[in-house]
Amino acid sequence: MWDSVEDIAIRLHEEHPDLDPLTVRFTDMHTWIVAWPEFKDDPKGSNEKKLEAIQMAWHEEYQDS
Repeated sequence: MWDSVEDIAIRLHEEHPDLDPLTVRFTDMHTWIVAWPEFKDDPKGSNEKKLEAIQMAWHEEYQDS
């Protein structure tokens, strides 16, 4: 679900551990997330605010590693 910001961020970090999240376009991040087989939310349910929150949480994971 789009509101599972922390879970999504952790998954993105696991899949792309060497990628600085601040260099990722929201369109690419959206594509990666909705492609996960277990992602069941509406692909159109995201917006810039939600994607930015995911990106910032992912960036925290990236900095902590």
